[in-house]
Amino acid sequence: MMVKQPKKNTLTSEIKIKKSRSPRSTAMGAAFLMAMAAVGPGFLTQTATFTGQMGANFGFAILICIIFDIIVQMNVWRIIVISGRKAQAIANEVFPGLGYVLSALVAIGGLFFNIGNVGGAGLGLNVLFGISPENGAVIAAALALIIFIVKNALVVMDRTVQVLAFVKVAILVYIIFVMSVPYETALQHTFAPTKIDFYSIVTIVGGTVGGYISFSGGHRLIEGGVRGKENIKYVNEGALTGIGIASIIRVLLFLAGLSVVIAGYKLDPANPAASIFKYAAGNFGYKFFGILLFTAGMTSILGSTFTSTSFLDYAVKGKGVNSYEKYRKHLVIGFILISTLIFYFVGNPAKVLVFVGAANGFVLPISLTILLLASKSQRIIGSYKHPKWLTYSGWIVVLFMAYASFKTIAGLL
Repeated sequence: MMVKQPKKNTLTSEIKIKKSRSPRSTAMGAAFLMAMAAVGPGFLTQTATFTGQMGANFGFAILICIIFDIIVQMNVWRIIVISGRKAQAIANEVFPGLGYVLSALVAIGGLFFNIGNVGGAGLGLNVLFGISPENGAVIAAALALIIFIVKNALVVMDRTVQVLAFVKVAILVYIIFVMSVPYETALQHTFAPTKIDFYSIVTIVGGTVGGYISFSGGHRLIEGGVRGKENIKYVNEGALTGIGIASIIRVLLFLAGLSVVIAGYKLDPANPAASIFKYAAGNFGYKFFGILLFTAGMTSILGSTFTSTSFLDYAVKGKGVNSYEKYRKHLVIGFILISTLIFYFVGNPAKVLVFVGAANGFVLPISLTILLLASKSQRIIGSYKHPKWLTYSGWIVVLFMAYASFKTIAGLL
């Protein structure tokens, strides 16, 4: 009698990947996933908006963002990989029930961010082909779903994100090349700003290393089978590579925006990032922006969906040994469809992206506090000794972001 084999879930093909892919390859996949999630449509919009408002002084916020990125990512990636657990499981070990709270904060923030991501990709297609942003969002969502449901989905996701990352950098390098960049002004105000705006810092840090973004690389490593202190080498390589890529893109976009602002142009508040490219290189630059926005939207859809749904394993607990992997395809499809439908009927991604960036900035001190507490628990990390410089600098980030968040709320009241 022939026994019917169970149908394979394409999203669980990572079981095979663990055996065939090297830890370094997985770490590079995690690096690009994190980096591209950190410089998606939200970052484009936030950077353009605040550069238009603050000019060269916004360079200080970019500097703080890069420093915090190093501290947060090195802490988060190490603790997750050493423990061999996802962040929500670590949170439940720190305090029973805390993992559910963290999952809700990250998943809800990721969902709202994804509304802006599909909207950004839709706007990119609108610029390129003239189709409506809503229909463009539907096309982008369909492409993301195809990537997630094909065989070896996580490998396809890694390769797609890497190709799109090089496209982003190439476009920004071109824009910098054709513009007259005020390097001296940018450098001076970056290290000695004449004005510090806490709302811009909370928003840009939250939009690039807050919420789901800080966990995307760590969770990708876990799902790729990279666990334990013997893999610290690959954690460091992956985290620093991702931070380096994201930082290059951040600086290039800031310089491009500053070049336009210094030249006397006023950015369009409805689509400030598009204004930068249009003023820099005319209609040709505007089309380049369409490519950049579409690639930014696609990479962030993949990063947001992958990481946010990785926090939803509690939603399917109790339904079998491999229940999460079994139902993940449905979580992914539902996450992308809900995001797309909300954008289709509500729209206005620019305002959503700036607001959610600030909201994720409020989440960062909470999530980082949980992991720093976990780094002191032998029950969670065993004999591993977390570096003191990461611990101390991590607490500095927590305190600064808590203070900046408080100042932001006070200023908005």
